[in-house]
Amino acid sequence: MDIKGKSVLILGAWGLVGSAVTRRIVQEKPRNIIVASLKQWEAEEAVEKLRKEFPEFDRNFFIPWWGNIFVRDEFKDMSREEILSNPEYRRTLINDILGELTDEILKQSALYKLLNRFSPEIVIDCINTATAIAYQDIFTSALEVLHSIDRFKTGDGEKENIIEPVERLLATLYIPQLIRHVQILYRSMQEVGTKIYVKIGTSGTGGMGLNIPYTHSEERPSKVLLSKSAVAGAHTLLLFLMGRTPDAPITKEIKPTAAIAWKKIGYGEIKRFGKPVELIDCPPEKAFKLNGTIELRITEDNFEKLNETLKSVFIDTGENGLFSRAEFETLSTPGQMEYVTPEEIAETVIFEIKGGNTGHDIINALDHATLEPTYRAGFLTESALKRMRELEKQYGVESIAFELLGPPRLSKLLYEAHLLKLAFESMENVIKQDPKVMSQRCAEIIKSNKKLRAQIISIGIPILMPDGETLIRGYEVKIPPYRGENTVKVTREKINQWAYDGWVDLRVENMEIWKKRFQQIMNEVEAIPQEDTSSRFVRTKEYWEDFKTINEGKLAGWILDREEHGMRMKS
Repeated sequence: MDIKGKSVLILGAWGLVGSAVTRRIVQEKPRNIIVASLKQWEAEEAVEKLRKEFPEFDRNFFIPWWGNIFVRDEFKDMSREEILSNPEYRRTLINDILGELTDEILKQSALYKLLNRFSPEIVIDCINTATAIAYQDIFTSALEVLHSIDRFKTGDGEKENIIEPVERLLATLYIPQLIRHVQILYRSMQEVGTKIYVKIGTSGTGGMGLNIPYTHSEERPSKVLLSKSAVAGAHTLLLFLMGRTPDAPITKEIKPTAAIAWKKIGYGEIKRFGKPVELIDCPPEKAFKLNGTIELRITEDNFEKLNETLKSVFIDTGENGLFSRAEFETLSTPGQMEYVTPEEIAETVIFEIKGGNTGHDIINALDHATLEPTYRAGFLTESALKRMRELEKQYGVESIAFELLGPPRLSKLLYEAHLLKLAFESMENVIKQDPKVMSQRCAEIIKSNKKLRAQIISIGIPILMPDGETLIRGYEVKIPPYRGENTVKVTREKINQWAYDGWVDLRVENMEIWKKRFQQIMNEVEAIPQEDTSSRFVRTKEYWEDFKTINEGKLAGWILDREEHGMRMKS
């Protein structure tokens, strides 16, 4: 697409790649660039530098924004520890991650508010999402929970002392965080009309394999490092799915498989986690004796503070931190991690946005590498269905739904269509009926046909009778889903939602919906020109068997396509 005149949001714009992408995209003359980063000083510093570098643009061309896009807006400027150490905040965070994605959770998200504020046509995501999530370190959180449980079992700990470690663990679960992030990202971009989304991803190991030697005192390979790769891979597959969603923006991912360098070379203070490394000394006469145990962390009183910080020559690799000359020389040795420059990544990003094919878009590569539906499978479909129909006649059964494919809504739709077939035989007969009669006839079948009734409720699909209050059900119900509590309060609004999601609904209003569906299908067919015998149309009069019957599967497929917008984009 043409970048000129478009609003561009760059997430992680202060970082190494984000800075390079921002500088490069200026040349394409967008309408404005939203420079987003985690910290306020990062966003403002980046904008200040850009305004000096590109003085020809007015002050509103570069717009700073800051905050954590993975949490709700009220938490966006808090550290993770600030959120987790507050019981109320911690519980809110857990609900935001693990609860249903309600409109309230969506619209409270910092990412949603950011996208709605600026409505960018182009989003370039340079945040190292996999690192942000995986380096929360679920393994340490899990061990802390286990230690708390052990202390409680031995009588050394109180029951209340288990609560915080467990909740911290819940707030650290990688996949739920990633899923919620992608859900909010998709919904938000869909709402504001974003046209293209480009992710700068990661392999997690800089392109190296399970033999990667670069770890931080963990086992080799590091569990935490491999978690980063696992999250990065899961992220790619979620973006792959987003790229196959018809109303989503064009989705691309560039995944460098090397170290990324560099931002700056200089001499100065060396910082770890944003803080200078304080120099301390342990004189030989104060050396520790290895006798039985060793403390991993001890107070600073045991050491001599030199009242100075570590200073040296360094190369700044952005989010990966500062490396010494010797470390960088090791890293860039042929056969080690080696590196790619941020400018090369930026060129690739811009070329892909403009419609070029660099060969480095992971989503496109997956599209071409995956095995799609085949002609042979399509050819064999009818013979499989024919054999199944023959077996239905042979055994005197009708194979409708087992609730193994899911969702419960599918089973509900299939059985409702089946009831209408039993009651009225064909689509053309249904549209002649009064919805009250439809409701009454379907209810009579449910009351008289014990076997059918048992088949429906035994797979977890309740039957809501015409009065809207009587529910025929089995031991368990698929809707509402179990969410940790066995008792759920019933309201009229909830009944309507549950009936939609997975209850066979015999109420008159639902029969009206079915009647309108059949009429819409017939109208679609009638709109096909009689002389058009091309390959353009699939759902023709012949497809619907001249409306002389009711085919449950075809109807459900049409509903999932037209009403649920669940059509396949690529085949």
